[in-house]
Amino acid sequence: MRRRPDRSPDRSSRPSGPRRTRAPLAPRHRFRIVVPLVLLAFVASVLLVEGYTTRGFAGDQEGRGGRPSTGVPRSIADGGPVVDTTNDHLRTYRTPDKTVVLTFDDGPDPTWTPRIQAVLDRYGTPGTFFVTGQQTARHPDVLRRVVRSGHEIGVHTFSHPDLTTRSPSDVDRELSLTQLALAGAAGVHTSLMRMPYSSTPSALDAAEWSLARSLGEKGYVLAFIDQDTNDWRRPGAREIADAATPAAGRGAVVLLHDAGGDRSQTVEALETLIPRLQAQGYRFTTLAELVGADSLTSPVGTADLWSGRIFVAAVTVSATAVTAVSALLLAVGSLVLARCALLIVLARHHARRRRPDPGGHRPVTRPVSVVIPACNERLCIPKTLRSLAASDHPVEIIVVDDGSRDGTADLAESLALENVTVVRQPNGGKPAALNTGVLRASHDLVVMLDADTVFAPSTVGRLVQPFADPRVGAVAGNAKVGNRRRLLGRWQHIEYVMGFNLDRRMYDLLHCMPTIPGAVGAFRAEALRDAGMVSADTLAEDTDLTMALHRAGWEIRYVPDALAWTEAPSSLRELWRQRYRWSYGTMQAAWKHRHALLERGPAGRFGRRGLPLLAVFQIFTPLLAPLIDILALYGLVFGNPLTTVLAWCGVLAVQAVCAAYAFHLDGERLRPLWALPLQQVVYRQVMYLVLTQACLTAINGYRLPWQRLKRSGDVVLPPQPSTRRT
Repeated sequence: MRRRPDRSPDRSSRPSGPRRTRAPLAPRHRFRIVVPLVLLAFVASVLLVEGYTTRGFAGDQEGRGGRPSTGVPRSIADGGPVVDTTNDHLRTYRTPDKTVVLTFDDGPDPTWTPRIQAVLDRYGTPGTFFVTGQQTARHPDVLRRVVRSGHEIGVHTFSHPDLTTRSPSDVDRELSLTQLALAGAAGVHTSLMRMPYSSTPSALDAAEWSLARSLGEKGYVLAFIDQDTNDWRRPGAREIADAATPAAGRGAVVLLHDAGGDRSQTVEALETLIPRLQAQGYRFTTLAELVGADSLTSPVGTADLWSGRIFVAAVTVSATAVTAVSALLLAVGSLVLARCALLIVLARHHARRRRPDPGGHRPVTRPVSVVIPACNERLCIPKTLRSLAASDHPVEIIVVDDGSRDGTADLAESLALENVTVVRQPNGGKPAALNTGVLRASHDLVVMLDADTVFAPSTVGRLVQPFADPRVGAVAGNAKVGNRRRLLGRWQHIEYVMGFNLDRRMYDLLHCMPTIPGAVGAFRAEALRDAGMVSADTLAEDTDLTMALHRAGWEIRYVPDALAWTEAPSSLRELWRQRYRWSYGTMQAAWKHRHALLERGPAGRFGRRGLPLLAVFQIFTPLLAPLIDILALYGLVFGNPLTTVLAWCGVLAVQAVCAAYAFHLDGERLRPLWALPLQQVVYRQVMYLVLTQACLTAINGYRLPWQRLKRSGDVVLPPQPSTRRT
């Protein structure tokens, strides 16, 4: 083994690593913490408001008609349809003969309420609309027009529950939210109420009567019915009109609906019913007139008015935001599915194609220089060097010790391996160490790998074969996780096989490879010089260099059977630091090389293919992907849990198919895929947060310092899988 003193040029001995920066100011730290928390709080608030104000209900549908009254005063059970239990007295009001009150439940609805109102207004007929708070808050303009037309408004609770099954606090909440919605939509309160699922007074039971007394104590006059048209069944307009017509000239409070489904038959029935009753001498009135009051609706005070407006505005914002989120989710879901399909198709084509030697060149057998940058890598360097020494391709190994303080250089020398040269230099960062190694290299082909990576004996030989084509300037190998015994390692193993190497097959076919991994890559020395050597401008020097090679006009290839096993972070803290640097560095590199979008030749091909794919699938889609999980929780709480679970399982199944195919192509066992569901639930959320933090760091303009990971040295060289050669 030879030892060379450091005779590198001045430019490589100068500190060329990331500029050292002062500790970031406290506001910058707060920015990266406060913004995500504010966004999370906003999304949670929006979904809670939207979920509660849009929780579906079946409508009145089947009332409680025909049930025997138990524990209800006879005067109430045999009395009229309007019950007043306020002021400690019991009184009911009947509908006079030849008098009809048309009541409509479950609105306002943006489609059917205006049509029903138009019919009523055309015939000069008043109507009584028992509205829900949900619908009122979502369609305040519809209610406002109803009130301005002089129609009567009553409360039908907020979310249309069966109040007899709710606690007193729930009942109070239903009523107060509805009154808040009325105040915000039309500036009114009302003391008129119809309980959901109620029918005639004779159908009251003890529980309902107890609730009615409680509502009376709160100041509500309760409205029941005389005749139920069952228009929700859609029996036909004629049948609805007939059911609403009182017998023998009697008066009636008639139940109809203006929401909860298709109410076209109700609209048509009114066109028949109103002229018919007018011709028979009937008059139409309101419930307020039945109880002898001018109105059961009153304007609200300033405080209630603004509280209601704020509430309605919050519901409007929530509805708009959820609509936008749903549209984004549709876009993200479509992109994810399209990406999975594209990956499988292109990866299958990549695996099946047989690339001939360009121009009939012979296999590459000439020696190769291997450069290993090392800084405090005492735990890893022995395995790395021994794996390279066992290579079946002739290699020169150059270890560049970048100011190690743990005796890395001394340990590398003590191994006494042939063809290993140790170069010592002051700490200048990984790019500086790589440049030093390249300048010391004796051969025109240079392989770069990290000091925590081990190669199979065949890796170097396979990695350099594409250089038979003189257009090829660099080659990416297949990096795998070498410490996958624990759960975190298995998750990263799945990610490497599926998320990295499957992508590289696609990029290889499209000639727009964005990154040659630092763990296993080979370069033509001439191409490195054309690209300006390894730059310290970004924290992702491998991505930066790959993009520079594209812009210099060189082809980049991927060899999936050039295998390397690297040490992945063994703790969430270390994983966070690594991916934070990767994400931020990738954004730096993409921004640095953005002008490739407008360039010609290989540079333009990369710019118009690689950069958009990178932006969409490594930044845009991952940033929006949390919507899938957030809306899954939303669906479990406010939607149909079974449908939500099936949809989430469908997304997981698509991911599993892609993962299984990627494992098949890489010759990997499928056993680790049992951890895939947990990866989607836990690991993926960490990656979302990392990317969000990296984006906020970039927006804030803070230059992230280099963060070195702690090593464990537990990378092992497993039996080589039977990877298909391409």
